[in-house]
Amino acid sequence: MKRRAFITLLGGAAAAWPLAARAQQAERVRYVGVLIPYLANDLEGQDRVGAFQQEMQQLGWAIGRNVRIDTRWAGPNTNDVRILAAELVALAPDVIQATGSATVGPLLQATRAVPIVFVSVPDPVGAGYADSLARPGGNATGFTTFEYSLSGKWLELLNEIAPGMKRAAVIRDPAISAGLGQFGAIQSTASSLGVEVTAVNLRDTTDLERAIAEFARSTNGGLIVTASALAMAHRNLIITLAARHKLPAIYNGRAFATGGGLISYGPDRIDPYRRAAGYVDRILKGEKPADLPVQAPTKYELVINLKTANALGLEIPASVLARADEVIE
Repeated sequence: MKRRAFITLLGGAAAAWPLAARAQQAERVRYVGVLIPYLANDLEGQDRVGAFQQEMQQLGWAIGRNVRIDTRWAGPNTNDVRILAAELVALAPDVIQATGSATVGPLLQATRAVPIVFVSVPDPVGAGYADSLARPGGNATGFTTFEYSLSGKWLELLNEIAPGMKRAAVIRDPAISAGLGQFGAIQSTASSLGVEVTAVNLRDTTDLERAIAEFARSTNGGLIVTASALAMAHRNLIITLAARHKLPAIYNGRAFATGGGLISYGPDRIDPYRRAAGYVDRILKGEKPADLPVQAPTKYELVINLKTANALGLEIPASVLARADEVIE
């Protein structure tokens, strides 16, 4: 090759190098971890993860091209959650999207550096995950489930549809602060309604079956299922127990009512995952979780299962039906 042609070729290649470098930089693959306390075959969990991924794509993140999303399905076992949290942090993702206090606590024990965007956490300030809702201050921010005061609404609704109820068993996870907080709010409402409430700690299925059977031996009872990863994981069993013992029951999320539960009231469970994708997008583009305020739910839904009401011999008041977002017939 002649010297002049070689220099021309070399110069052209040199001019192209910055363009190639910029193209490579533009296509840098970011790493997003997802930790969720559901089993991989849980349809509710699949819907939530699917909504997150879909919104990420809407925001311009193409899975496999400029982002890799690594989903870890922990299930309800607390030891499995801790192990997967540590494994995920060790892989140094750019940001982690986490569901519920059951995952956020172990993640924050493993790292105070990797950004975390959570959903379904009732009280992130009380749990120590954030300094304040307006200015989280640390490496975690996200979206709350609801204020504890909503828990009292469950008892009020249950009392409306089963006015003869004098006692209510409250299923809670005692291992998380949300379990105690929700029960406390229900207790505060119970005195004004003349209802006696009893805590049923959700640890394993055998104890749960025994506790519900014992509670159901007396009449005029009802069931309240508070929000937790364990309750969601065992929702089919809980719905079955309520039907077996003919207990009118209210649940914290739509999946219970669509699965055969009597009534549910709570925030839309899918919307926070779309909103979480927005926060993940902002963090990947340079913003810090410390500066992103923790946000409350914007959508709530009341779902009533009339099939279950008929099986229990209950007539749902017209005033309650009028407020329903969905009625299953």
